[in-house]
Amino acid sequence: MASTSRLDALPRVTCPNHPDAILVEDYRAGDMICPECGLVVGDRVIDVGSEWRTFSNDKATKDPSRVGDSQNPLLSDGDLSTMIGKGTGAASFDEFGNSKYQNRRTMSSSDRAMMNAFKEITTMADRINLPRNIVDRTNNLFKQVYEQKSLKGRANDAIASACLYIACRQEGVPRTFKEICAVSRISKKEIGRCFKLILKALETSVDLITTGDFMSRFCSNLCLPKQVQMAATHIARKAVELDLVPGRSPISVAAAAIYMASQASAEKRTQKEIGDIAGVADVTIRQSYRLIYPRAPDLFPADFKFDTPVDKLPQL
Repeated sequence: MASTSRLDALPRVTCPNHPDAILVEDYRAGDMICPECGLVVGDRVIDVGSEWRTFSNDKATKDPSRVGDSQNPLLSDGDLSTMIGKGTGAASFDEFGNSKYQNRRTMSSSDRAMMNAFKEITTMADRINLPRNIVDRTNNLFKQVYEQKSLKGRANDAIASACLYIACRQEGVPRTFKEICAVSRISKKEIGRCFKLILKALETSVDLITTGDFMSRFCSNLCLPKQVQMAATHIARKAVELDLVPGRSPISVAAAAIYMASQASAEKRTQKEIGDIAGVADVTIRQSYRLIYPRAPDLFPADFKFDTPVDKLPQL
Protein backbone atom coordinates (compact mmCIF):
# COMPACT_ATOMS: atom_id res chain seq x y z
CA MET A 1 0.00 0.00 0.00
CA ALA A 2 1.35 3.42 -0.91
CA SER A 3 2.38 5.90 1.72
CA THR A 4 2.62 9.66 1.33
CA SER A 5 5.33 11.76 2.99
CA ARG A 6 5.55 15.53 3.24
CA LEU A 7 8.47 17.28 1.49
CA ASP A 8 8.52 21.05 1.40
CA ALA A 9 4.77 21.04 2.15
CA LEU A 10 4.02 19.03 -1.00
CA PRO A 11 2.72 15.42 -1.05
CA ARG A 12 5.09 12.85 -2.54
CA VAL A 13 4.14 9.31 -3.52
CA THR A 14 6.71 6.75 -2.32
CA CYS A 15 7.08 3.01 -1.96
CA PRO A 16 6.39 1.88 1.66
CA ASN A 17 9.31 -0.56 1.54
CA HIS A 18 11.79 1.66 -0.34
CA PRO A 19 10.88 5.31 0.41
CA ASP A 20 14.07 6.66 -1.18
CA ALA A 21 13.67 4.80 -4.49
CA ILE A 22 12.90 6.88 -7.59
CA LEU A 23 9.64 5.55 -9.02
CA VAL A 24 9.39 4.52 -12.66
CA GLU A 25 6.34 5.68 -14.63
CA ASP A 26 4.78 3.29 -17.13
CA TYR A 27 3.09 5.67 -19.55
CA ARG A 28 1.31 2.91 -21.46
CA ALA A 29 -0.35 1.39 -18.39
CA GLY A 30 -0.51 4.59 -16.34
CA ASP A 31 1.29 3.02 -13.35
CA MET A 32 3.97 4.24 -10.95
CA ILE A 33 6.27 1.30 -10.18
CA CYS A 34 9.00 0.87 -7.55
CA PRO A 35 12.22 -0.24 -9.35
CA GLU A 36 13.44 -2.11 -6.24
CA CYS A 37 10.55 -4.46 -5.55
CA GLY A 38 8.21 -3.95 -8.51
CA LEU A 39 5.31 -2.73 -6.36
CA VAL A 40 2.70 -0.68 -8.25
CA VAL A 41 2.60 2.39 -6.02
CA GLY A 42 0.15 4.44 -8.10
CA ASP A 43 -2.19 3.68 -10.97
CA ARG A 44 -4.23 5.57 -13.51
CA VAL A 45 -1.64 8.33 -13.75
CA ILE A 46 -2.61 11.03 -16.23
CA ASP A 47 -0.36 11.14 -19.31
CA VAL A 48 0.55 14.76 -20.03
CA GLY A 49 2.28 13.94 -23.34
CA SER A 50 0.94 14.46 -26.85
CA GLU A 51 -2.05 12.39 -27.90
CA TRP A 52 -1.63 10.53 -31.18
CA ARG A 53 -3.72 8.16 -33.19
CA THR A 54 -2.69 6.11 -36.19
CA PHE A 55 -4.79 3.85 -38.39
CA SER A 56 -3.54 1.29 -40.86
CA ASN A 57 -4.98 3.13 -43.86
CA ASP A 58 -3.50 6.52 -42.89
CA LYS A 59 -1.02 8.08 -45.28
CA ALA A 60 2.52 8.73 -44.09
CA THR A 61 2.09 12.48 -44.60
CA LYS A 62 -1.09 12.67 -42.53
CA ASP A 63 -0.78 14.45 -39.18
CA PRO A 64 -1.43 11.88 -36.40
CA SER A 65 -2.15 14.53 -33.78
CA ARG A 66 -5.68 14.47 -32.37
CA VAL A 67 -5.46 17.97 -30.96
CA GLY A 68 -5.26 21.40 -32.56
CA ASP A 69 -2.65 24.14 -32.30
CA SER A 70 -1.29 25.28 -28.96
CA GLN A 71 -3.14 27.98 -27.07
CA ASN A 72 -2.37 31.50 -28.29
CA PRO A 73 -2.66 34.05 -25.45
CA LEU A 74 -2.70 36.93 -27.95
CA LEU A 75 -6.16 35.94 -29.21
CA SER A 76 -9.34 36.72 -27.30
CA ASP A 77 -10.42 33.09 -26.81
CA GLY A 78 -6.92 31.62 -26.77
CA ASP A 79 -7.59 30.06 -30.19
CA LEU A 80 -9.33 27.12 -28.51
CA SER A 81 -11.85 25.76 -30.99
CA THR A 82 -13.26 22.49 -32.25
CA MET A 83 -13.10 21.49 -35.89
CA ILE A 84 -15.35 18.78 -37.32
CA GLY A 85 -13.65 16.59 -39.89
CA LYS A 86 -15.09 15.97 -43.33
CA GLY A 87 -17.58 13.08 -43.33
CA THR A 88 -16.94 9.99 -45.43
CA GLY A 89 -19.90 7.69 -44.74
CA ALA A 90 -23.50 7.85 -45.97
CA ALA A 91 -24.69 8.87 -42.50
CA SER A 92 -22.67 12.10 -42.74
CA PHE A 93 -24.82 13.54 -45.58
CA ASP A 94 -28.49 14.38 -45.96
CA GLU A 95 -30.75 13.40 -48.84
CA PHE A 96 -29.48 16.32 -50.92
CA GLY A 97 -25.83 15.41 -50.47
CA ASN A 98 -25.05 18.22 -48.04
CA SER A 99 -22.90 17.55 -44.98
CA LYS A 100 -24.96 17.18 -41.81
CA TYR A 101 -22.18 18.39 -39.54
CA GLN A 102 -20.55 21.68 -40.41
CA ASN A 103 -18.08 23.98 -38.72
CA ARG A 104 -19.44 27.29 -37.56
CA ARG A 105 -17.25 30.36 -37.74
CA THR A 106 -16.39 30.56 -34.06
CA MET A 107 -13.39 32.90 -34.54
CA SER A 108 -14.14 36.61 -34.48
CA SER A 109 -13.13 38.88 -37.33
CA SER A 110 -10.51 40.63 -35.16
CA ASP A 111 -8.92 37.32 -34.19
CA ARG A 112 -8.94 36.24 -37.82
CA ALA A 113 -7.20 39.47 -38.85
CA MET A 114 -4.57 39.04 -36.14
CA MET A 115 -3.99 35.41 -37.10
CA ASN A 116 -3.33 36.45 -40.71
CA ALA A 117 -0.96 39.17 -39.51
CA PHE A 118 0.90 36.73 -37.24
CA LYS A 119 1.38 34.36 -40.19
CA GLU A 120 2.72 37.23 -42.33
CA ILE A 121 5.11 38.26 -39.54
CA THR A 122 6.41 34.71 -39.18
CA THR A 123 6.91 34.43 -42.93
CA MET A 124 8.86 37.71 -43.11
CA ALA A 125 11.01 36.76 -40.10
CA ASP A 126 11.84 33.38 -41.62
CA ARG A 127 12.98 35.02 -44.86
CA ILE A 128 15.64 37.08 -43.07
CA ASN A 129 16.44 34.44 -40.41
CA LEU A 130 15.16 36.31 -37.36
CA PRO A 131 14.88 34.39 -34.06
CA ARG A 132 11.65 33.52 -32.29
CA ASN A 133 11.94 36.27 -29.66
CA ILE A 134 11.76 38.88 -32.44
CA VAL A 135 8.57 37.27 -33.78
CA ASP A 136 6.99 37.22 -30.30
CA ARG A 137 7.78 40.88 -29.69
CA THR A 138 6.44 41.81 -33.13
CA ASN A 139 3.20 39.92 -32.45
CA ASN A 140 2.75 41.76 -29.15
CA LEU A 141 3.37 45.13 -30.80
CA PHE A 142 0.86 44.36 -33.55
CA LYS A 143 -1.76 43.29 -31.00
CA GLN A 144 -1.34 46.55 -29.06
CA VAL A 145 -1.66 48.65 -32.20
CA TYR A 146 -4.62 46.66 -33.52
CA GLU A 147 -6.57 46.87 -30.25
CA GLN A 148 -5.97 50.61 -29.93
CA LYS A 149 -7.37 51.14 -33.44
CA SER A 150 -5.03 54.13 -33.75
CA LEU A 151 -3.91 53.24 -37.29
CA LYS A 152 -7.30 52.82 -38.94
CA GLY A 153 -7.11 52.91 -42.69
CA ARG A 154 -3.60 51.46 -42.79
CA ALA A 155 -3.08 47.99 -44.24
CA ASN A 156 -2.38 45.28 -41.67
CA ASP A 157 0.60 44.12 -43.73
CA ALA A 158 2.13 47.60 -43.50
CA ILE A 159 1.56 47.70 -39.73
CA ALA A 160 3.07 44.22 -39.36
CA SER A 161 6.15 45.24 -41.36
CA ALA A 162 6.64 48.37 -39.25
CA CYS A 163 6.20 46.34 -36.04
CA LEU A 164 8.87 43.91 -37.24
CA TYR A 165 11.23 46.84 -37.88
CA ILE A 166 10.57 48.23 -34.38
CA ALA A 167 11.01 44.81 -32.73
CA CYS A 168 14.40 44.37 -34.42
CA ARG A 169 15.51 47.78 -33.15
CA GLN A 170 14.28 47.10 -29.61
CA GLU A 171 15.95 43.67 -29.47
CA GLY A 172 19.31 45.09 -30.55
CA VAL A 173 19.43 43.44 -33.98
CA PRO A 174 18.30 46.31 -36.24
CA ARG A 175 17.46 45.78 -39.89
CA THR A 176 17.26 48.48 -42.52
CA PHE A 177 13.99 49.63 -44.07
CA LYS A 178 15.14 48.16 -47.37
CA GLU A 179 15.70 44.74 -45.77
CA ILE A 180 12.19 44.74 -44.28
CA CYS A 181 10.76 46.04 -47.56
CA ALA A 182 12.48 43.22 -49.48
CA VAL A 183 10.58 40.53 -47.54
CA SER A 184 7.20 42.29 -47.50
CA ARG A 185 4.79 43.56 -50.13
CA ILE A 186 4.81 47.09 -48.73
CA SER A 187 6.77 50.08 -49.99
CA LYS A 188 9.56 51.60 -47.93
CA LYS A 189 7.64 54.89 -47.72
CA GLU A 190 4.53 53.25 -46.25
CA ILE A 191 6.56 51.26 -43.70
CA GLY A 192 8.27 54.48 -42.63
CA ARG A 193 4.92 56.22 -42.14
CA CYS A 194 3.53 53.36 -40.06
CA PHE A 195 6.76 53.27 -38.04
CA LYS A 196 6.34 56.89 -36.93
CA LEU A 197 2.62 56.47 -36.22
CA ILE A 198 3.19 53.34 -34.11
CA LEU A 199 5.88 55.01 -31.99
CA LYS A 200 3.49 57.90 -31.36
CA ALA A 201 0.47 55.68 -30.67
CA LEU A 202 2.25 53.34 -28.24
CA GLU A 203 4.28 56.19 -26.70
CA THR A 204 7.43 54.11 -27.05
CA SER A 205 10.86 54.75 -28.49
CA VAL A 206 13.76 52.90 -30.06
CA ASP A 207 17.48 53.35 -29.61
CA LEU A 208 19.33 55.27 -32.27
CA ILE A 209 21.09 53.02 -34.75
CA THR A 210 24.87 53.21 -34.98
CA THR A 211 27.44 52.06 -37.50
CA GLY A 212 28.38 49.15 -35.23
CA ASP A 213 24.87 47.70 -35.45
CA PHE A 214 25.40 46.68 -39.07
CA MET A 215 29.16 46.26 -39.38
CA SER A 216 29.53 42.59 -38.42
CA ARG A 217 26.61 41.49 -40.61
CA PHE A 218 27.73 43.48 -43.65
CA CYS A 219 31.34 42.25 -43.37
CA SER A 220 30.19 38.68 -42.88
CA ASN A 221 28.01 38.83 -45.99
CA LEU A 222 30.96 40.26 -47.91
CA CYS A 223 33.20 37.40 -46.66
CA LEU A 224 35.72 39.86 -45.22
CA PRO A 225 38.25 38.71 -42.58
CA LYS A 226 38.09 39.76 -38.94
CA GLN A 227 40.95 42.25 -39.33
CA VAL A 228 39.08 44.20 -42.01
CA GLN A 229 35.88 44.18 -39.94
CA MET A 230 37.71 45.55 -36.89
CA ALA A 231 39.39 48.22 -39.02
CA ALA A 232 36.09 49.26 -40.61
CA THR A 233 34.45 49.46 -37.17
CA HIS A 234 37.32 51.64 -35.91
CA ILE A 235 37.19 53.89 -39.00
CA ALA A 236 33.43 54.44 -38.70
CA ARG A 237 33.62 55.14 -34.97
CA LYS A 238 36.48 57.63 -35.34
CA ALA A 239 34.72 59.36 -38.24
CA VAL A 240 31.66 59.94 -36.06
CA GLU A 241 33.77 61.08 -33.08
CA LEU A 242 35.68 63.58 -35.28
CA ASP A 243 32.37 64.80 -36.76
CA LEU A 244 33.54 64.09 -40.31
CA VAL A 245 30.16 62.82 -41.53
CA PRO A 246 27.49 65.22 -40.24
CA GLY A 247 24.00 64.39 -41.45
CA ARG A 248 25.03 61.07 -43.05
CA SER A 249 23.11 57.92 -42.15
CA PRO A 250 24.97 55.27 -40.10
CA ILE A 251 24.44 52.75 -42.93
CA SER A 252 26.18 54.93 -45.53
CA VAL A 253 29.03 55.69 -43.09
CA ALA A 254 29.44 51.97 -42.36
CA ALA A 255 29.51 51.20 -46.09
CA ALA A 256 32.15 53.87 -46.71
CA ALA A 257 34.26 52.58 -43.80
CA ILE A 258 34.08 49.02 -45.15
CA TYR A 259 35.14 50.27 -48.59
CA MET A 260 38.14 52.14 -47.15
CA ALA A 261 39.24 49.21 -44.95
CA SER A 262 38.89 46.69 -47.77
CA GLN A 263 40.84 48.87 -50.21
CA ALA A 264 43.70 49.08 -47.70
CA SER A 265 43.75 45.29 -47.26
CA ALA A 266 44.30 42.36 -49.58
CA GLU A 267 40.54 41.57 -49.54
CA LYS A 268 39.31 44.41 -51.74
CA ARG A 269 35.61 44.94 -52.46
CA THR A 270 34.02 47.26 -55.01
CA GLN A 271 31.48 49.96 -54.23
CA LYS A 272 28.80 47.97 -56.03
CA GLU A 273 29.46 44.82 -54.00
CA ILE A 274 29.25 46.76 -50.74
CA GLY A 275 26.21 48.73 -51.94
CA ASP A 276 24.29 45.57 -52.81
CA ILE A 277 24.85 44.18 -49.29
CA ALA A 278 24.28 47.44 -47.40
CA GLY A 279 21.34 48.53 -49.55
CA VAL A 280 22.80 51.90 -50.49
CA ALA A 281 23.68 53.39 -53.88
CA ASP A 282 27.24 53.66 -55.16
CA VAL A 283 27.02 57.45 -55.21
CA THR A 284 26.03 57.45 -51.52
CA ILE A 285 29.13 55.42 -50.62
CA ARG A 286 31.32 57.80 -52.65
CA GLN A 287 29.88 60.89 -50.94
CA SER A 288 30.58 59.49 -47.45
CA TYR A 289 33.99 58.21 -48.53
CA ARG A 290 35.04 61.65 -49.79
CA LEU A 291 34.19 63.13 -46.38
CA ILE A 292 36.43 60.71 -44.46
CA TYR A 293 39.27 60.31 -47.00
CA PRO A 294 41.21 63.49 -46.03
CA ARG A 295 41.59 62.14 -42.46
CA ALA A 296 42.29 58.53 -43.49
CA PRO A 297 45.68 58.30 -41.68
CA ASP A 298 43.97 59.18 -38.38
CA LEU A 299 41.11 56.70 -38.81
CA PHE A 300 42.91 53.37 -39.12
CA PRO A 301 43.81 51.42 -35.97
CA ALA A 302 47.49 51.46 -35.01
CA ASP A 303 47.97 47.70 -35.46
CA PHE A 304 46.38 47.47 -38.93
CA LYS A 305 48.53 45.71 -41.53
CA PHE A 306 48.31 47.66 -44.78
CA ASP A 307 48.39 45.87 -48.11
CA THR A 308 47.87 49.21 -49.84
CA PRO A 309 49.39 52.34 -48.19
CA VAL A 310 47.04 55.12 -47.11
CA ASP A 311 48.43 57.52 -49.72
CA LYS A 312 47.63 54.97 -52.46
CA LEU A 313 43.96 54.59 -51.52
CA PRO A 314 41.39 55.59 -54.21
CA GLN A 315 40.55 59.27 -54.09
CA LEU A 316 37.26 59.01 -56.03
